[in-house]
Amino acid sequence: MSIGETLAEARRQAGLTVTQVSQRTRIREAIIRGIEQNDFSACGGDFYARGHIRSIAGVVGADPVPLISEYDAIHGPPGALRAADVFEPSTPIRIRERRPPSLRMIVVLVLLAVIGYSAYHLVSTHNSGKHPSASGSASSHPAATPTPPSQSPTPAPSTTSTPALSDVVINLAVGQEDCWVLLTKASDGSQIYMGTLPAGTSMTWTEREAVNIRLGNPAAVVLTVNGARQPIKTVLPVTLSFGPGTSTSSPGTSSPTVAPGSTASAA
Repeated sequence: MSIGETLAEARRQAGLTVTQVSQRTRIREAIIRGIEQNDFSACGGDFYARGHIRSIAGVVGADPVPLISEYDAIHGPPGALRAADVFEPSTPIRIRERRPPSLRMIVVLVLLAVIGYSAYHLVSTHNSGKHPSASGSASSHPAATPTPPSQSPTPAPSTTSTPALSDVVINLAVGQEDCWVLLTKASDGSQIYMGTLPAGTSMTWTEREAVNIRLGNPAAVVLTVNGARQPIKTVLPVTLSFGPGTSTSSPGTSSPTVAPGSTASAA
């Protein structure tokens, strides 16, 4: 009997299938079937073929020595084995070389980068032209800059010269609570300022026409018009009107106009 027939017969007598032999020897089923048909081409060389014969014979209960001797008689005795024969695969592995990017790909990438930058520049330019900055839109109104918090809410005495009778100078000092403020022109109702003044700050406006000022928390502020403190006898939201030439002689000599039925509310 040949090597393949001997191993196949021993496997059948051991009651094993090719799959079971493959699982125990970790040899592929195709190689085992080839060896049982005396086809050793899939083993990868004489060294591996002898090893497969020895492994299969050990699992199926056959003596591997005469089988190896028969294989050497047919294929020749084993020669010197090089390290390269052990570590190199029987089928050479083709390594795909990395090619540098083609000129067409480089041109496409450059065009995409230029298009993306142009689109970003166009969108940013359009947005900047459509939405002007808040500082530019507020430049047409008189300056009203909040001052740092102070320990006393009372306004500082004016050291500047008395304003002209054609102006109305309004100073608003906020005490220990925030106050919502709306300042508009009395002639057309156009807005001069609207916002919430934090506690401990003050703001000053200088206008050349009559104005209306609406206070959401009048009890928290000290209102001075042209250097004269204006008494506010209410704790409810109130609207006051002042015009040019308001008296500056002493506090309380001028009488602000309170809009009837006003209901200003904090923003």
